[in-house]
Amino acid sequence: MAPRWCFALLLLLCAAAGADASKGKWDPVIRMPGEEEPATGDNSSEEGEDGVGTRWAVLVAGSSGYGNYRHQADICHAYQILRKGGVKEENIVVFMYDDIANNPLNPRPGVIINHPEGEDVYAGVPKDYTGEAVTAKNFYAVLLGNKTAVTGGSKKVIDSKPNDHIFIYYSDHGGPGVLGMPNLPYLYAADFIKVLQEKHASNTYAKMVRLPIVTCLW
Repeated sequence: MAPRWCFALLLLLCAAAGADASKGKWDPVIRMPGEEEPATGDNSSEEGEDGVGTRWAVLVAGSSGYGNYRHQADICHAYQILRKGGVKEENIVVFMYDDIANNPLNPRPGVIINHPEGEDVYAGVPKDYTGEAVTAKNFYAVLLGNKTAVTGGSKKVIDSKPNDHIFIYYSDHGGPGVLGMPNLPYLYAADFIKVLQEKHASNTYAKMVRLPIVTCLW
């Protein structure tokens, strides 16, 4: 199990920071693949000198139950990394069943960790879509920026514009052509592809990173 989340963490960290070899400093702003570092100025604005608009992220834990602790831990950890990397809270949409932190089986009530000696990664994570609101239908609606199609939850969606960048991170079980969700129906490849095509046709983003999708085969 460790190699999966280590690989996912590595990809997130690579997206979250770029080294400035000449100055020996780390750039705290998340950059998507292909983005170039601006010559000067702060890249944390809504649209920086590099022409990049808002950075968005959708984080999905597709399971429930204490036995699947790792999936929600992955999502909470990813949220903390994105925030430290400069992505604003209002631009991160979190899907998780939220039955781990205060689960009777949790030896540290109210706390979620992603490492045996790790710190709490649950604190501060927005509960946008929890419980019965964690559905493929809501995920699709959020990605498409369609508030009217959302059922329950915070109604937060990816209201992206042509220059914006979108990051999608999913953690759960999966199989050929299907990803798990805590509420049926599951997330099927054919449906997801149609949503991605519709998002692309809407011309509401410049780049989208759909990795990592961290799953194990059933």
